[in-house]
Amino acid sequence: MLRVGQKVPNFEMEVYDPKTLGFGKVSLEDLLRERKWVVLFFYPADFTFVCPTELADLAEHYEELQRMGVEVISVSTDTKYTHLAWQRTEKLLEKVKYLMGADPTGKVSRLFGVYDEDTGLALRGTFIINPDGILVGSEVNFYNVGRNAEELVRKMKANAYLMSHPDEACPARWKEGDKTLKPSQEIVGRVYEALQT
Repeated sequence: MLRVGQKVPNFEMEVYDPKTLGFGKVSLEDLLRERKWVVLFFYPADFTFVCPTELADLAEHYEELQRMGVEVISVSTDTKYTHLAWQRTEKLLEKVKYLMGADPTGKVSRLFGVYDEDTGLALRGTFIINPDGILVGSEVNFYNVGRNAEELVRKMKANAYLMSHPDEACPARWKEGDKTLKPSQEIVGRVYEALQT
């Protein structure tokens, strides 16, 4: 199982692309060659209950993520055909334009540690991979707790900022434009003061 800070090995998946209404393939290698950030958004299954609310929420923020150089791929253990049928019929998914990855064998889900052997489904896992192929963000929820795409956008902005400012750190609830911290011996025990200056 991958851990934050590790290089992510290449993977490939079949996808349904709601933009073109067609099928294709996506590989991490190709996305990194384009210097993309990659967000993998695993969810349990098509035609379920919490899942369409999450994918609709993510769709509301997809354009903003794209402007940041992020490619989003939602992933479940369903087939590309099921993705097509679900996106066509579920009204909540009308605005979904990101790739919908098909992982019916669970290979990619296992790589990221979200595959549930008892059910054959993926847990709700969100993973952020930077353009160097390093896993920089990981969040896993159980089946019954939906995620908040606004928080994903916040984390994405923080990670993008820190990639170009590696000597800084983003404090809790950091938003774009907020003060960051520069870890050093001078601010040990004096973080409050560092945030005031």
